[in-house]
Amino acid sequence: MMTSVDTDLIRVLADPLRLQIVTLLAQETLCSTHLIEETGVKQTNLSNHLKVLREAGVVETEPCGRFTYYRLKPDVIASLAGQFADLAETARVTAENNVKRSCP
Repeated sequence: MMTSVDTDLIRVLADPLRLQIVTLLAQETLCSTHLIEETGVKQTNLSNHLKVLREAGVVETEPCGRFTYYRLKPDVIASLAGQFADLAETARVTAENNVKRSCP
């Protein structure tokens, strides 16, 4: 059983600021003003990171007057968690069955 993990999504979430944004959005839907207050970053920097998260399908937007709210898409995170769970199960089976490749 060959298991792979979405490496593009891991790269997106590997950035500390993007991971912080995702963590904040897991707790509540926030606008960019809230995210700037919580993270302490400049608007331009935040906007660039939110763009990456949107393009990766991790967050979605909701316009509200002159503000845009950001919401985490939990299914994307759950899918990634499932991929890691599958990888862990593969490793467990490999260890239990002492699977190893012979050296030449």
